[in-house]
Amino acid sequence: MSSLLLVRNGGRAVSLIRGGRRGTDALSGVHPVARRFIIDMSYSAHFMDFKGSSIPSSMKKLVVTKLSPNFREAVSMQTVAVPTPGDADLLVRNRFVGINASDINYSAGRYDPSLKPPFDAGFEGIGEVVGLGLSASSRYTVGDTVAYFSSGAFAEYTVVPAKESVPVPAVKPEFLTLLVSGATAYIALKRLGDLAKGETVLVTAAAGGTGQFAVQFAKQAGCHVIGTCSSNEKAGFLKSLGCNRPINYTTEDLAKTLRKEYPQGIDVVYESVGGSVLELAVNSLANKGRLIVIGFISGYQTASGIPPFRGGTLPVKLLQKSASIRGFFLPHFFSDYREALGSMMQMFAKGKLVCEVDCGDLAQGGRFVGLESVFRAVDHMYAGKNLGKVVVEVAPPAVSNSKL
Repeated sequence: MSSLLLVRNGGRAVSLIRGGRRGTDALSGVHPVARRFIIDMSYSAHFMDFKGSSIPSSMKKLVVTKLSPNFREAVSMQTVAVPTPGDADLLVRNRFVGINASDINYSAGRYDPSLKPPFDAGFEGIGEVVGLGLSASSRYTVGDTVAYFSSGAFAEYTVVPAKESVPVPAVKPEFLTLLVSGATAYIALKRLGDLAKGETVLVTAAAGGTGQFAVQFAKQAGCHVIGTCSSNEKAGFLKSLGCNRPINYTTEDLAKTLRKEYPQGIDVVYESVGGSVLELAVNSLANKGRLIVIGFISGYQTASGIPPFRGGTLPVKLLQKSASIRGFFLPHFFSDYREALGSMMQMFAKGKLVCEVDCGDLAQGGRFVGLESVFRAVDHMYAGKNLGKVVVEVAPPAVSNSKL
């Protein structure tokens, strides 16, 4: 079966009929056979198109125009030209993008102080390859489905380095949950948790994007898992994941419950809330306990980004229990990333991993569809209303116009 590619070279677009096998004929530099045009295959040539459908000349994207932890204040929607991929790049038509608590840390300029507005927002997306550079065509072809963890995801089209792209079997938002949320839980618990069978693990914000995975990986390690959440619906969801003791902190006193039911303390804490919850987690550690800090969402919307923490007696508390606090930031562990992603994808394919997605079906204003709904999706997550990973559907599935 042949497919139509458009080769954009300078201002010209030349059609090329190529065979179904990638890496052959014109693409690999072999002289084209009869019926094929002789075209410029230089470094600047780019393959564009998706099943014969046209790529628009302009698109929408979200841009940080002012540094602020208030996402709506910091970010604006802009209409720009659809970018052209470089030699080693893919042009991805985004179908779904993921919402992360860190989106507002990024918009506040906390990750890279040298980065000045304007700059693109969004960390992760999944969609179809609709264009690619010549070098990238050795591994990918137009129509492939990929996911990626890279900046500039909050856009209708994003240019992504081919080496940073992850092939996925289908454009399902479940795969998106693994890129940041799943990988954070997988690598943090594996590298910093030192989980042993029979230990007690506490996961805060357990029904959220990354908490859901921490619960499952701790259970797979043979641990007794406690999960904090804010509603009975979330508590029921945690039970379905195998969580031994969901605690709805809106109806139960978390500190009293932990003291009463776990007098020996907690062996491992997977902590993402910060502030008073972090203080409670420190006080609840068992001897040789490990507390992993993967975030402190309770402070992200403040000017400093850091929630208050009374840590004056922290050295004493750690010494008395031979306990430790360990920080985890995913970009520092990229050497573990491929293995983590591959392992999780296998688990998901075998039905051994739940990837809960919240597309806003029960949110005020309805399902998160279109880039403009990213703002609502961020509000939804920070209001603590999400169950699972918050995902926005940027565009519906592509409809082919091809007659081939």
